[in-house]
Formats: sequence, structure tokens, C-alpha cells
Amino acid sequence: MIFTTQKISDSYWKVSIENPPVNVFDASFSKQLIILMDEMEAEENLKVVVFESANPDFFVAHVELLNITDFPKGTGKTGLSISWPDIAKRLEQAPFVSIASIRGRARGLGSEFVQAFDIRFASKEKAFFGQPEIGIGSFPGGGGLERLHLLTGKARALEIILSGNDYDAETAALYGWVNRAVPDAELDAFVTNFAERIASFDKFAIASIKSIMNERAVLPKNDHIMETQTRFFQSLESPESRQRIKRLLDNGLQTYGDVELNLGKHL
Repeated sequence: MIFTTQKISDSYWKVSIENPPVNVFDASFSKQLIILMDEMEAEENLKVVVFESANPDFFVAHVELLNITDFPKGTGKTGLSISWPDIAKRLEQAPFVSIASIRGRARGLGSEFVQAFDIRFASKEKAFFGQPEIGIGSFPGGGGLERLHLLTGKARALEIILSGNDYDAETAALYGWVNRAVPDAELDAFVTNFAERIASFDKFAIASIKSIMNERAVLPKNDHIMETQTRFFQSLESPESRQRIKRLLDNGLQTYGDVELNLGKHL
């Protein structure tokens, strides 16, 4: 199982991610995440869920690039593609609070995964972020172009996406990509205390706060998300993109090594 759920109480769950070797977002990840999302939505007393990684070097590395056609097909509950955009929208709209406690790399779809959470805390020393799609001749698809600028502002989102570079947790916090960078030795206790505090409050108030804020906020439009996801997958079929992806795979992409640990410099 990629997701191990610790039900600390009816109101507070903790989910650990482990998809060796580098926690890529692959078809199995997507399918199991859909099942987990169904379980979380069905728990009427759930108030807060924390996601963390069992791999200290990788939160979610990026989308799996070899078997993209294996991802689940069809439309989900929100009218978006069931493979990922639907899950992200459901996290945004859920009556419970979702928190990402981030150690390791969160790049590409890994970055877009944490953008869909309500709140993000990152290890000051061990969390790194990036949108490397430009390095494979593409661009973020299915949410990255729609959500990142809402967190960082347009200019910083353009810097991140056009550079394809890695960003440390302190810079990510400065930019608004994450809420704050917490010293690694303090991260677990900090997130636990925060989650337990939320869990101590009334579900009605928590759900109302999220619902009202979503009504007031400018959330990504479904048609925009679907358009960029379609164009992302189309871009991967270009000769230039295939050549760039092959070079990275030949050098060790999606294996535990220097390319994945320092992807920004290898692009």
C-alpha cells in the first residue's frame, strides 16, 4: 500500500506516503489516492488530515513518465479528470482541513499535489520544491498553472515555472508556496500540535470557514485545469520532449540517485 493511514481519532487522521524508490505519482498512486479520498469524505467526524512521507528525501517526486497511459480514465465527482485534477478539487472543497507536512522533494505534480492542500508546512533543512516541466519541453498541467500564482503571485510563479529550478523551503515560505519552513527537528511536533488544535474545534465551524473562504476566493476554473492537463500530455509527444525525457531517464530519472536528488541542475 502506498498510503498508510493512522486514525489517531475520529477527527484526526495521519497519512504516510511510501512509493519506492522516489515516491513518483504513478497510476497506482492515483488509484489508491482516489480510494483514500472516498474514505476521508465518508468519515463525517473527520476534521483534519495530515499527509507526510515515509521517505525523508522525497515527498512526491513528480509524475511517472514511462507509463502515463496507465492512469485511470474518466471523469470524477467534480467534473474533472479522475486521475488527479478531480482529487485536488475535492481536497479544496472537503469539509475537513488537509495539511501537508513536507520532507524531501516535491516537484512537478508533487508540487501541485501540495498546492491542493489547505495548509503546507515544510522542513527547513530537508524540503525542496520545483516545477521542472520546462526542462522536458513542457509546462505544468492539470492545476500547476492555475494554483501556483494564487499562492505566490504572478511574477514569482513565472520565475519558478520558467526557471525549472529547485527552491529550498525558506524561499518557498518567503514566496508563499508553503505556509512556513520549520526546523526539521521541530516539524513533527509543530504539525501534530497544530492538527490537534484544529481537531479540538467544532466540525461545523471548520467546514463553514473553508466553504465561505472558497466562495470568496478565486479558485481555479475546471475548464482551465482540463485544458492545461490535455495540453501537458500532448506536449510530451513532441520529438523535443521525448528526447529530453529519454536523456533524463537514461541518466537515472525515477531512480534513487543524483538526478532525482538534484533535478534542477540536470535539466
